[in-house]
Amino acid sequence: MKNDNRKRARLRLDERLRALQPIDRFKAPPKGWVRALRDALGMTGAQLGGRVGVRPQTIETIEKSEAAGTIQLNTLRRAAEALDCTLVYALVPNSSLEAAVEARARKIAKRDLQRVAHTMRLEAQGTDDADFESRVVAYIRDRLSDRDLWNEI
Repeated sequence: MKNDNRKRARLRLDERLRALQPIDRFKAPPKGWVRALRDALGMTGAQLGGRVGVRPQTIETIEKSEAAGTIQLNTLRRAAEALDCTLVYALVPNSSLEAAVEARARKIAKRDLQRVAHTMRLEAQGTDDADFESRVVAYIRDRLSDRDLWNEI
C-alpha cells in the first residue's frame, strides 16, 4: 500500500517536473540572472541597491556570488523581488523518478540473484538462465520496497 502511494506521488512529481525539461533552457547567463535582468532593465547597481536596501558594492558582490554559484537563496530571492521577479527553485532529476527507482531495484535484484546463482552453481545446483528476467521481476515485486533501495551506495 505504501509503495503504491509512493509510486503515485513519484508519477505526479515526474509529470510536474517534465515541464522543466530540457534543463539547459534554464542555464544561467554567464554573469548570472541578477546582472542579466538588471542590465536588460537599464538599472544601475546603485539603483538596484536602493531597491534592495544595500550599498551598490553589495550588489556587485551579490552578482559575483550568483555567477560563482555561492549565493544564498534568501539573498537571491531579495534581489529577484527588487527586480519585480519571482525566484523559482527546483531540483530536476536527470531521468524520471520512476525510472530511477526501477533502475535501482533492477540493479539490486540482479546483484542479489547473481549471488544466489553463483552459490548454487558451486553446489552443482545451477539455475536456468532463461528465466532470469522473470526472477528479477518477481524479486523486485516480492522482496524489495522503495525504502530498501537506498540503504547502500
